Amino acid sequence: MVYGVLRFINFAHGDVFMLGAFAGYFLSPLVNKLLPAQSYVGGALVLVLAMALCAVLGMLIEFLAYRPLRSRPKLTVLITAIGVSLFIEYTCQNAHVFGAAPRAFPKLIPYTTWDWGGLVLDANQVIVLVTTVLLLLALRFIVQKTKVGLAMRAVSFNAQAAALMGVNISSIISFTFALGSALAGAGGILFAMNYASIDPLMGVQTGLKAFVAAVLGGIGNLPGAALGGLIIGLLETFAGGIPGLSNYRDGIAFAILILILIVKPAGLLGKSTVEKV
Repeated sequence: MVYGVLRFINFAHGDVFMLGAFAGYFLSPLVNKLLPAQSYVGGALVLVLAMALCAVLGMLIEFLAYRPLRSRPKLTVLITAIGVSLFIEYTCQNAHVFGAAPRAFPKLIPYTTWDWGGLVLDANQVIVLVTTVLLLLALRFIVQKTKVGLAMRAVSFNAQAAALMGVNISSIISFTFALGSALAGAGGILFAMNYASIDPLMGVQTGLKAFVAAVLGGIGNLPGAALGGLIIGLLETFAGGIPGLSNYRDGIAFAILILILIVKPAGLLGKSTVEKV
């Protein structure tokens, strides 16, 4: 979404993902004081609160780091995004913030398993799948069926024309960052529920793979990003079960990136455009 509106890659997105996981880490004990521990309602409340915190953080990052550079060359904004990412990572590694040591993520929901014909799934995996689908549908609805979504698409297509039609560009960009950061926060919670260990650098590789997924599906294309993420996840999972390839599963995503940039730079669902100079 950020690329679609502003035409630059927000490299700090993976770090918002990390902060979402840490938000869940600190919110869980507070929620457990109000609701029973490891309950579905409590887990949902932690998810919503973490998303809200990350949405505010996303707007703050846009206001402080990106808005003053809006009229500058895209390379300047790109370098700033990398700087923001490094600033968040190394600030969070400070002993007075989160510290560099990994932390065990608390259990948010009751542990349950289901066996469907040899396919064993636990409650965390099912919740991740269902929540992801619901968030994707909600995002699709916001972008395609609401006035603010219409304004986002107008700004993406032609920001100057949208401004002439009365669209508040700054508000739409802030909303875009808030929405994207909220989803990153949700992703951090869902990731931590399954991997159970979080640290200040957990968003680096995940953010890079998210970028690869966006390029694979067609950068700026929401269904394409979801499709790209699904394809990369399946390929890495299958590679993990093949002897000799399991050590290279993380490299598969970047091999796909190189291949896509050579064969189909616009991505699977993206459209090639001609840029006039």
